[in-house]
Amino acid sequence: MKMTGAKMVIESLHQEGVEVVFGYPGGAIMNVYDEIYKQNYFQHILNRHEQASIIAAEGYARATGKVGVAIVTSGPGFTNAITGIADAYMDSTPLVVISGQVPTTIIGTDGFQEIDAVGISRPCTKHNYLVNKIEDLPRILKEAFHLASTGRPGPVHVDIPKDITAQVGDFIYPEEVNMPTYKPTINYNKRQLKKAMEAISCAKKPLLYIGGGAILSNCAYEIRDLAKKLNIPAVETLMARGVMGDENPLFFGMLGMHGEYAANMAAHETDLLISLGARFDDRVTGRLDEFASKAKVIHIDIDPTSIAKLVVPDYPIVGDLKLTVKAMLEDIENYEFNDYTNWVDLLKDYREKEPLRYIDSNEVIKPQWPIQRVGQILGDNAIISTDVGQHQMWTAQFFPFSYPRQWITSGGLGTMGFGLPAALGVARAFKDTNRVVINFTGDGSILMNIQELMTCVEYDLPVINIVLNNNYLGMVRQWQTLFYENRLAETDLTAQPDFKMLVEAFGGIGYRVSTKDEFDKALKDAIEKRKPAMIEVIVARLEEVLPMVPNGHSLNEMTLLKGDK
Repeated sequence: MKMTGAKMVIESLHQEGVEVVFGYPGGAIMNVYDEIYKQNYFQHILNRHEQASIIAAEGYARATGKVGVAIVTSGPGFTNAITGIADAYMDSTPLVVISGQVPTTIIGTDGFQEIDAVGISRPCTKHNYLVNKIEDLPRILKEAFHLASTGRPGPVHVDIPKDITAQVGDFIYPEEVNMPTYKPTINYNKRQLKKAMEAISCAKKPLLYIGGGAILSNCAYEIRDLAKKLNIPAVETLMARGVMGDENPLFFGMLGMHGEYAANMAAHETDLLISLGARFDDRVTGRLDEFASKAKVIHIDIDPTSIAKLVVPDYPIVGDLKLTVKAMLEDIENYEFNDYTNWVDLLKDYREKEPLRYIDSNEVIKPQWPIQRVGQILGDNAIISTDVGQHQMWTAQFFPFSYPRQWITSGGLGTMGFGLPAALGVARAFKDTNRVVINFTGDGSILMNIQELMTCVEYDLPVINIVLNNNYLGMVRQWQTLFYENRLAETDLTAQPDFKMLVEAFGGIGYRVSTKDEFDKALKDAIEKRKPAMIEVIVARLEEVLPMVPNGHSLNEMTLLKGDK
């Protein structure tokens, strides 16, 4: 079929089964938007900022496992999108980002709204393209979806000049991808796996160290089976919350800078660390030369560049995590394993000695309490997004996650402003279900993409934003208090809008609460009304996120909470 480049974009998205696209139009991408107007293949959601378009596509992708799609224009449209693209790159989120570009005859002349989009995106994409010929467009789009979703997932950027979208050419969408230089290793090395299984059978204190790759490879339940059959304890990184399920007796919490005492002590004392889709991030390891210093290391990951980047493993295995863990399960009967009961009991003792807790109050709401309360009321029916800061860590610590993809947050880049647009992407993914999408946020973060309340209202996406308001940039304030002699430089946020009036101005519903009873009533009302909502919770101003491993310290050198629950 002959068609314009713009229509090729739409037809390609249709061929890939795309159901929703997030974006914002502009001059260089106008031909594509003209075709969006004519088509009925997918829904387009108009965000109010390009950064939010990318993050909304991230939220959709993380919640569903599908490739998220966003479309933006050239120049400032694309530079606005870069933070979202970098966020997706750091957290291995599969995205295809299509941007408009000035006509090919103007590229390099500093034309109106011209920017070197490919040059800018190169460091923070899995791959990127500048389309120079219309006959290349179908192939490039096919490759973009393939690259985004295979191997270690990530964002792929396709930059299309305006004259390419106007030209007419033959549309032949490839059935298969032929990329000789891109062949991700899916199948594990059997010899290496045999060595790893032998190491597990000899270990006395093995530990499953679960990373975000377990979510991406959809192997949470295989990992649970592995832990159960071998009676091996497990810990999760921030990006892996929900893999084990918080009620699992072999799960000992999140590890790292704000990890649980038992989890950090497990990593400190293990003699065999079994890394499943984790990348040894600095927020997890603490002082790197002391991290799991008593242990041999098995590292399983689909990305060969992640192996030995920070920690050199004794047993490196490159391959798809789900296939590899399945093979481990099938191979269990060929080995005799030690009894790890004493090791598990030791970690239970650590948890009993130093449980994750906070000192509650009848005078003021502690910020951890609303998080626990939402878990009690909604449980499995809630899908949680967060912004970045203290509230993010409290949510990771205190919400009872029970399944993968229940937790959507910005890990590697730590993007304030992530929570609301990500939540609207999640809400769109589960629009026809009874799932309740909650965004835990802070009074600093929420203002960074507050305009997306309008998007939620327009498209009837009933995100409930719970603003834990302590009138501070809380995490920065905590560091200033602990490490900068309480010099609170530019972290006081007492000058604030009326959040209740603000959300109502966008057409949502607002609440301001300062007691537990008021919170319960507001949450119940917001759930029943199924409209975009904001519950501003006035919380204790100076609460700290604890435990905490200070910079330059090892995981066993935690600052702990003093006092009982």
